[in-house]
Amino acid sequence: MSLARATASRFARIALGHLTREYPAKLDHVMAGPEDIQSPRDLHPIFFGSFDWHSCVHGYWLLATLLRLRPEMAEAEQIIEIFDDAFTPDKVAGEVAYLSRPESRGFERPYGWAWNLMLQAELLRHDRPWAGAHAPLANAFAERFEDFLPIADYPVRSGAHFNTAFALVLASEYADMTHDAAFRQLLLDRALVWYGQDAACPAWEPSGDDFLSPALIEAEAMRRLMPRERFELWFPRFLPDLARKQPATLFTPARVSDRTDGQIVHLDGLNLSRAWCWRTLAGAMSEADPAKPLAINAALNHLAAAIPHVSGDYMGEHWLATFALLALENG
Repeated sequence: MSLARATASRFARIALGHLTREYPAKLDHVMAGPEDIQSPRDLHPIFFGSFDWHSCVHGYWLLATLLRLRPEMAEAEQIIEIFDDAFTPDKVAGEVAYLSRPESRGFERPYGWAWNLMLQAELLRHDRPWAGAHAPLANAFAERFEDFLPIADYPVRSGAHFNTAFALVLASEYADMTHDAAFRQLLLDRALVWYGQDAACPAWEPSGDDFLSPALIEAEAMRRLMPRERFELWFPRFLPDLARKQPATLFTPARVSDRTDGQIVHLDGLNLSRAWCWRTLAGAMSEADPAKPLAINAALNHLAAAIPHVSGDYMGEHWLATFALLALENG
């Protein structure tokens, strides 16, 4: 469960094959009039590829992370060229301008917001001008979180894009990289409001289009945001029967019946994101915890079920390698 050089190159080639591929395209676009009928590239100077805006954002995150972890890979020069072309003040200003439209208030909330902050956190790890150029867009999304979280009275517990725990996880990466204690506290405060009293989670999953485990991603959000001693009290209340492999569904990889179906193929992502969460949660368990080896084994089983399928059909290929990298490089 680590990133071999060949795997890094494979993931890079997958991402390079779709990052600047404009079509097919699925837009999250509210039109105020006929002047808003524009192509993806006209609307989004940077994030126009990869089928949809958020997948393009985390495609850039994938490549930036691979470049940092495996700078010797053959694809490195091409990645640098693409990033130098993409992260310029003019192109970032175009993305900010789109976000500033009154019709864009709910654009990509919260999934795309969080992925853009995750991308900025990764760009900050590179000794290149990309993070500085991209900062105005990341700042705009951070401000959106700051405005939205205080009025978001209820969490969204779905296993897809609207999941609020996943957004907190990625946003916390940005808070840590920017040393923004106030932003991190805002994330923690909202996590406690949304999830602090949760107990005995039944884990009614998977649903037919899940790519996140509502149960495990909630636990991962609390692990990231809570002080360790508080998490060690909260987690056994939330999932009290892990040592008995309950809820059983969390230990069983989802079956993917049709990888050409854009919703059903989400379940490959569920298996990868469960592998990621099981690894990180296992890392928080004591060596004496009987659930720890079960969690590690569950991570291995879920990874084995999905890792062969990160490429093949475009419905999965434009995004699955991102979640494979999360599974391989976390925990």
